Amino acid sequence: MFRRSRFAAVIDTQLDLFLRENTEVLDDVAARLEAYNAAERDEAEELYGDYVDAVETGTEILADLRDHYASSLEEADGERFIADFNQAVARRLPAYALEIENR
Repeated sequence: MFRRSRFAAVIDTQLDLFLRENTEVLDDVAARLEAYNAAERDEAEELYGDYVDAVETGTEILADLRDHYASSLEEADGERFIADFNQAVARRLPAYALEIENR
């Protein structure tokens, strides 16, 4: 049986805020992925690097949101929050999932 995280409401709010306040970042990621997918072989490597850079920008914003809230919690709760946040990112924003785990 799955149960909802006690931090689910906070995480949902943070992710909604990210989506609302960072449309330029999200649009940039989408455009760079589209350019990479449409690229000829000789351009693909450079365009993929551009895509990864754009994802990293979004990931930094997400990690800042996550870490700021986690720092207000007791250590064990902060660790749980970080894990729950990362899982929520994987579900809602899969492009950022791998990078958020590494931060």
